[in-house]
Amino acid sequence: MSVTRRHLLAAGAGAGAAVAAGVQQGASAADLPPLGTYDVVVIGSGAAGMTAALTAAKQGLSTVVLEKAPTFGGSAARSGAGIWIPNNPVLLAAGVPDTPAKAAAYLAAVVGPDVPAARQRAFLTHGPAMISFVLANSPLRFRWMEGYSDYYPELPGGLPSGRSIEPAQFDGKLLGAELAHLNPPYLEVPAGLVVFSADYKWLALSAVSVKGAAVAAECLARGTKAALLGQTPLTMGQSLAAGLRKGLLDAGVPVHLDTPLTELYVENGTVAGAVTPGGLYRARRGVIVGSGGFEHNAAMRAQYQRQPIGTEWTVGAKENTGDGIRAGQRLGADVALMDDAWWGPAIPLPGDPYFCLAERTLPGGLIVNAAGRRFVNEAAPYSDVVHTMYDRNPTDPDIPAWLIVDQNYRNRYLFKDVAPTFVLPDDWYGSGAAHKAWSFDSLATSIGVPAAALRTTVDRFNSLALKGDDPDFGRGDSAYDHYYTDPSVLPNSCLAPLWLPPYYAFRLVPGDLGTKGGLVTDARARVLRPDGSVVPGLYAAGNASAAVMGHSYAGAGSTIGPAMTFGYVAARDLAGVL
Repeated sequence: MSVTRRHLLAAGAGAGAAVAAGVQQGASAADLPPLGTYDVVVIGSGAAGMTAALTAAKQGLSTVVLEKAPTFGGSAARSGAGIWIPNNPVLLAAGVPDTPAKAAAYLAAVVGPDVPAARQRAFLTHGPAMISFVLANSPLRFRWMEGYSDYYPELPGGLPSGRSIEPAQFDGKLLGAELAHLNPPYLEVPAGLVVFSADYKWLALSAVSVKGAAVAAECLARGTKAALLGQTPLTMGQSLAAGLRKGLLDAGVPVHLDTPLTELYVENGTVAGAVTPGGLYRARRGVIVGSGGFEHNAAMRAQYQRQPIGTEWTVGAKENTGDGIRAGQRLGADVALMDDAWWGPAIPLPGDPYFCLAERTLPGGLIVNAAGRRFVNEAAPYSDVVHTMYDRNPTDPDIPAWLIVDQNYRNRYLFKDVAPTFVLPDDWYGSGAAHKAWSFDSLATSIGVPAAALRTTVDRFNSLALKGDDPDFGRGDSAYDHYYTDPSVLPNSCLAPLWLPPYYAFRLVPGDLGTKGGLVTDARARVLRPDGSVVPGLYAAGNASAAVMGHSYAGAGSTIGPAMTFGYVAARDLAGVL
């Protein structure tokens, strides 16, 4: 039996009456078909939701996970799965010189006053315990991403060696038939290779670096070994999602796919379940919303975010349309940071956008705006680059911007999945995402920027590159700037002149990994109203909640680390053991 239009209209009318009476209610539900009663109902099977569900189950609470998509894993499964958690046991075992005092100073410096100190403390306090819990209650193991610097290592407490970890290799065959339901990755790893996130910086250099070639050989060796052992090797987001799902299987937690949230169910003023198209899942203790952001909801992006914006530039899971956020808002929940996202410059290639990391940082490239001028440190943290694009765009158009490189650059470095010297796909040119010309004047004409200005910009950039110093925008001043660069280029691994035709231009737009605004929560992950009061029975974590990082980004994994941590916090609070 399914919920009829009459049922939903009646629920909506009941909610409206409750709002008028001052007791906000999602679905009033006399005749919603019952689909089960659990202690905890979790919305979403990404990193936040699955960590929450695993934690609840291990505290002895009966738990169900409801997932909108036909697959599990959400955006986490599509990601590189960096996890930023200071002082976690994996880091400390690797000898990383972190301390609670350093981490607190750094996070406070990065986040500033945008996020209450209590929430920052909760993240730093419970994050390491969450990693220990996952290690003890799932087959997941983790590796330190050595050298992947914090994004602002010069700030107090920042670590140039980095605090990010990533999942170790996981055998997908441990999932059995459930492996077929894993959300696929954003970028497929080439067949026969086993690649970790930390490998990508070296794979981009494999044609010009001894270490790059050695890392490529190691990736192949891992793949060969896995094949000989009859394994299905998973890394990055695939490993993270599969490992958490295996933990849920072992704990007996059901994950119901194709089960979207349509409304939160309220009983006696407390959130007590979730309404889906098929009926009602009751929750004795509460509901944890881990349903992701609203990156694929065009109306919400238009309402809350700066223009130009679109759903076609995000790499977040396509099911992320803000369902959990809107359901919470209908109960009177507060929201924050809705104008922001986990931004990064993206190239709008045919089919899917390409989130541009190493390509804009490697020496021999620069970024210009519509006036043909540089406007940003190309090697800065990706969110900062897009913030600058939006801040400047109304008066000095920077959207789209253009990444300019030469043939020397193309001869040396991997670009997305196109090997050095190999021709770029025709559809990149046909879509306008890429342009090629034998002179800067012709390239300027092709992309619609003033030719004289582009020539002047390149001449200035080349003179700075030869000196190895960028007083204009400080490229190379931060240790972070040198992560995705070529150490063989001296005196500054970020900077090399453009001199060999033909020249290339790649269109850059404000891409993102997902939105970062959502339901306002406290240090216990409880959802709050604008007056600071708690919405009883309702919790949120991950991109369905306003990010603990505020408008900034501490390091690689600042999305997934807090998502898992606050999922863990929410479940422990519901269990009464926080």
